[in-house]
Amino acid sequence: MMLARVADSLYWLGRYIERAEHLSRLSTVMLNATLDQTDTGAEAVRIALSAVGETELAAGAFEAANGLVLDRSDPNSVVSSLSRARENARQVRDQITTETWERLNLLYLKVIDRNAGREFADNSVTFLHDIIADVHLFKGAADTTMSHGESWRFMMVGMYLERAQLIASLLEACFAEDSPKVNDHLALVSLLRMGCALEPYLRVYTAEIEPRHILEFMVFDEDFPRSIRFATSQIEKHLSELARHVEATGRAAPERLAGRLKARLEFADVGELESQGAGELLTTVANECARIHQAIYETFVAYPLEMRLPA
Repeated sequence: MMLARVADSLYWLGRYIERAEHLSRLSTVMLNATLDQTDTGAEAVRIALSAVGETELAAGAFEAANGLVLDRSDPNSVVSSLSRARENARQVRDQITTETWERLNLLYLKVIDRNAGREFADNSVTFLHDIIADVHLFKGAADTTMSHGESWRFMMVGMYLERAQLIASLLEACFAEDSPKVNDHLALVSLLRMGCALEPYLRVYTAEIEPRHILEFMVFDEDFPRSIRFATSQIEKHLSELARHVEATGRAAPERLAGRLKARLEFADVGELESQGAGELLTTVANECARIHQAIYETFVAYPLEMRLPA
């Protein structure tokens, strides 16, 4: 079993990378939607900001996107997430390949460059597309050059756990009981784009863009890699493999919590979800992900030393 600090750094490397990509995509869709200055654009802005916990638009959409991307005082901004990802990667440089490190380092240098603000102002959408593309290159380098052992699995657990929480928050902004209902066609298209789901969705449902189909696809689809069901399945898979290296930790073992959440999504009644509303399920997903995170720490990071010492 690897050192706790190494597992912690790899886990957070995965989480921060996923967060940076998600915020970049939210900002891209938000800016594109506001070009025509209609109510649809305003609704897209509301969805994006609600998904990251912002209830009001303090300034214009451009200023909001600029804050999500380049605000160094915001610990969750893209620049902050990439800076933290890079620092975690630096601490475990021996655990990742040169190709993986180089992709992350180049991306980090791009967003901290003194001209980054000007480049964002000149062509924000291109700037954000480049960030997303570079994140994809990082993930591809990690997947194709790193051994798929403990190091890679800790990074994958972090990435998919972050993804499940982010998608749940995005859907809550539209489908929770206390959220404004989204029925506008273009706003629903923006929602799908924020989840990187538009083209995969259309291959399943063609041009029938309906809220209930969007909810079903982004929560329950077993093949779409950004659905909550797919993410939780991957979390359980990787945690089960990692659990083979440690002693059983009782009922709070993270792989058991992940397995329970996976089963709940696999056997959920879609019709019941439509009749009772999605808010309860989405809240459950967020809460269970938080419990899995805590269990990961108790099992792999902050465990009592005597648990790992030979008797």
